[in-house]
Amino acid sequence: MWHWLLVPVAYLLGSLSSAVITSRLMGLPDPREEGSKNPGATNVLRLGGKKAAIITLFGDILKGVVPLAVAKALAAPDEVLAAVGLAAFLGHLYPVFFGFKGGKGAATALGVLAGYSWLVGLAALSTWLAVAFVSRISSLAALTAATLAPVYVWFLLHSPVLTVSSVITSAILFWRHKDNIQRIRRGEESKIGR
Repeated sequence: MWHWLLVPVAYLLGSLSSAVITSRLMGLPDPREEGSKNPGATNVLRLGGKKAAIITLFGDILKGVVPLAVAKALAAPDEVLAAVGLAAFLGHLYPVFFGFKGGKGAATALGVLAGYSWLVGLAALSTWLAVAFVSRISSLAALTAATLAPVYVWFLLHSPVLTVSSVITSAILFWRHKDNIQRIRRGEESKIGR
């Protein structure tokens, strides 16, 4: 039963905004106020360059990996792993420390998948890289990886509860990217490096 205490801890860890913290430490504009106004690695790349974006990206990924690594080390069952992953993800989207205004969640979702299994994380990352390389559109790459993530979880882990958790995460990612989807359909979505 005490495994469930990891859920609020995961939410609090997810609530640490890598984008905002990195921007403050590096003297950059607040990503919630400038650019796309999304506190994520892509916006930090636009506002502060590659170094700041990489730090933000790895920070957001670790928010998903770390709580799941702890939960797995403590032999938590799949139900707890699913709840811990969702809590970290929701913490990123709705951070208690930053007025509940967070990012879109792609990097933290990737961290959660990697926390489930490095193979699942690698499959999702490979999907993102392949689509990003071809399209140069970060949001399209994230949405494609989100679409395939539950499939990877099911076939690599054979866990119904983790698969359902992945479906929920992917559905939320699509909802958080609704404006991006409209811009993609109109051919107006910004491209990586532009």
